[in-house]
Amino acid sequence: MVRQARVHRPAWYRAHGDPLVGPALRLIHEHPAHPWTVAELARQAGASRATFAQRFNELVGQPPTAYLTEWRICQACDLLTSTDSTVEAIAHLVGYSDAYALSVAFKRVLGVRPSEHRAAGRRHGLPDRRRAS
Repeated sequence: MVRQARVHRPAWYRAHGDPLVGPALRLIHEHPAHPWTVAELARQAGASRATFAQRFNELVGQPPTAYLTEWRICQACDLLTSTDSTVEAIAHLVGYSDAYALSVAFKRVLGVRPSEHRAAGRRHGLPDRRRAS
């Protein structure tokens, strides 16, 4: 008998199949710069704000706003190490009003400034740089 390796999928990945949380995750992933609120995500999912927030937290393991922040920071990390775009431009692409707002969130979540993350990526030879639109 051949045993298959068990693949660990993150909670957000498993939650994509949920009829309430899945559509909201897709919206967040496809449009990180949109000024999402829990109320708007709930409305898009066809649920009350309270029901949506509770279900999202149960399935994803964190509240929608915390997940949105982490997703935006992950997107910013990728852009910082794969493009030469300014922190200001990246901030707008991922949903922050300016470089300062992104920098504050970035430091709070990762403990380093965006410029430090970019420099570390360059030291480790991450992908060639190109401009993000």
